[in-house]
Amino acid sequence: MKRSIRKAILLSSMAMAIPAMSIAQDKVEASIGADLVSGYIWRGQDLGSASIQPSLSVSYKGFSLGAWGSVGIDKDDTKELDFTLGYNTGGFSVSVTDYWFNGGPGYFHYGSGPVSTNHVFEAQIGYDFGPLALNWYTNFAGADGVNKDDDRAYSSYISATVPFKLAGLEWTAEVGATPWATDFYNYSDTESMKCNGSNGLAVCDISLGAAKEIKITDTFSVPAFAKVTMNPRTEGAYFVFGLSF
Repeated sequence: MKRSIRKAILLSSMAMAIPAMSIAQDKVEASIGADLVSGYIWRGQDLGSASIQPSLSVSYKGFSLGAWGSVGIDKDDTKELDFTLGYNTGGFSVSVTDYWFNGGPGYFHYGSGPVSTNHVFEAQIGYDFGPLALNWYTNFAGADGVNKDDDRAYSSYISATVPFKLAGLEWTAEVGATPWATDFYNYSDTESMKCNGSNGLAVCDISLGAAKEIKITDTFSVPAFAKVTMNPRTEGAYFVFGLSF
């Protein structure tokens, strides 16, 4: 049960987790959309099968409030609902996200540890320099992991992202790592590589993705993306394809 909860807690959205550089607008703006992905891979973790991931956001003068969810095609996959409150100015971004997952305590149960809550609260701070974006994420409350001494780990993740254009496609290269020991990240049941989490500084996500518009008709196209991810810590390798609507 603990293992399944740990896996559920790991679910989250890259779209929600990496606030984009923006210019403060003078009027309220809103957006709605959904991604259809062949698999749910996040921060080097294999978190489920093909999924539908809807999103909704409202923004005003650099402030934003967004909702993001995930529902797996496989009935055994965990359902997820996240809310993120963020602020962007120039390349600087800061946000707080509340992740919640079904299969345990109900939505209005708050506490510490997976027995009393299925919420995880994470803070983010980052800066987008244009050719390079750096972000730091830390869990500060809820069902966080523990370190080697069984104390709250304040599980953290750092990432460096580089966008570029090549052969008519929009590319993104990313490297992510955990800075200290926690069982929140990098758990693996694989017989050849049993892993109870990050035992210190560990690179756990080396990714390369590309995106393009797929033309359906003369007036309608669908954004498509593909991403290859390697996790040196768990020896995992993944390839995901998705469509955005």
